[in-house]
Amino acid sequence: MVEQLTNVGWQFWLVLGEMAPYLLFGFFVAGVLSVFISPELVDRHLGGGGLWPIFKASAFGVPLPLCSCGVIPVATSMRKHGASRAATTAFLISTPQTGVDSILATFSLLGPVLAIYRPLAALLSGILGGVVVSATEKDAAPNSEPIHDKCTDACCEGKETKSRMAQAISYGFVTLPRDVARPLLLGLAIAAILSALVPSDYFSQLVPPGPLQILLLMLVGVPIYICATASIPIAAGLILAGVSPGAAFALLMTGPATNAATLATIWKIMGRRTCLIYLGTMLVAALLGGLLLDHIITIDQVKSAMHQGWVPAWLKSASAGLLLLLLGYGVIQNK
Repeated sequence: MVEQLTNVGWQFWLVLGEMAPYLLFGFFVAGVLSVFISPELVDRHLGGGGLWPIFKASAFGVPLPLCSCGVIPVATSMRKHGASRAATTAFLISTPQTGVDSILATFSLLGPVLAIYRPLAALLSGILGGVVVSATEKDAAPNSEPIHDKCTDACCEGKETKSRMAQAISYGFVTLPRDVARPLLLGLAIAAILSALVPSDYFSQLVPPGPLQILLLMLVGVPIYICATASIPIAAGLILAGVSPGAAFALLMTGPATNAATLATIWKIMGRRTCLIYLGTMLVAALLGGLLLDHIITIDQVKSAMHQGWVPAWLKSASAGLLLLLLGYGVIQNK
């Protein structure tokens, strides 16, 4: 028992060390972007109809650093200020799937192929959802009243009292770690348990890699919320336990974007049909994206990418210690 717990703890530290340097850099970049890409900027550029606003809305959402309360209020504000229903839907689909911090963390644990594939899938699925809404929904005038309470989280308040660099540091190294602290620590723990205690071919023996495995993990991700960053170590642990890259990708796509709370809010803001199109787009994109990824890269290739040693060991350890301090402080803030 003691040996197993020691192994789990060691695996936790190893996974944390792989993610930490990239995640810390991602937090910094996200903080800088939060200063220059404000909700008001999004509002200003995504109004009007046609395909171009749909593309811009989806592209804006891929790297956009938003706090946990941010996606729905920003989408509501976009809609109220003239963004089309289609562009708003594209933004809602692409934004929660990934971000600059999770892109770098994906590279650290899952390698360059998935680090490129994941944001590209977010972009294309957002465009697909927006195009379907544009083709099937009559775009009524947006409501003149706010549909959702104004965001009052730390990332939305007090910016006028701080310098730009102070805003970036505060958002990147205080707000973001606070928002992801608990789910990320849980994700790291799950990854450590899977790596230490589950045989490498366990899941592939239960359900062979292929469409059924992708479908099962896609459906697991629909009702639950796994934030874009916290889902990465879970996906890595599943791949080490025999899940195909495509099935892990299906969880990475649906987990952050299709939980029950988000769907209920979209139903209220955008209406029943748009909500169903949103959910249908995510399911189709996750299934097809998973099937395609399994033809692009194998389990063994992803496992090999996990052990490339991109960062020196001393930097991994130092970054892991700093990240643990930030996450611990975030947990204390959330009490």
